[in-house]
Amino acid sequence: MTQRINVAKHVPEAYHLFLSVEKLLHESELPAATIELVKLRASQINGCGYCVDMHSRDMKKAGESDERLWSVVTWREATVYSPAERAALALTEEATRLADREAVPDAVWQQAAEHYSEKQLSLLVVAIAMINAWNRIGVTARLTPGT
Repeated sequence: MTQRINVAKHVPEAYHLFLSVEKLLHESELPAATIELVKLRASQINGCGYCVDMHSRDMKKAGESDERLWSVVTWREATVYSPAERAALALTEEATRLADREAVPDAVWQQAAEHYSEKQLSLLVVAIAMINAWNRIGVTARLTPGT
């Protein structure tokens, strides 16, 4: 598989704005591990090999255990995630699979609201939206994993 286009090269302004949002997220009160779990799970759902590879590597460098990395795809059965992380992963799945459902269920939202403040929930929604946007760029442009 070869890369189709380098979006960052041709539209650097958009790329830099995306990176500004990423900086805001990583400097926020939302736990870094939660942000990375959200990015990895959405990327798995969207089939973005580039992002799955990148976020797995980033998580490993940040000290995540192999078990937590390998178990993201089966997070419901895994015992290595906190209730707050589980709520974030559930919200990520619902918000990423919008075409599969009518809407994000209230029960999923309420579960997340039990663990996160309104500001943190807002940041979580932005993080989910951003990784879905990155995934769409990666899949469409055919970004190559490991590069």
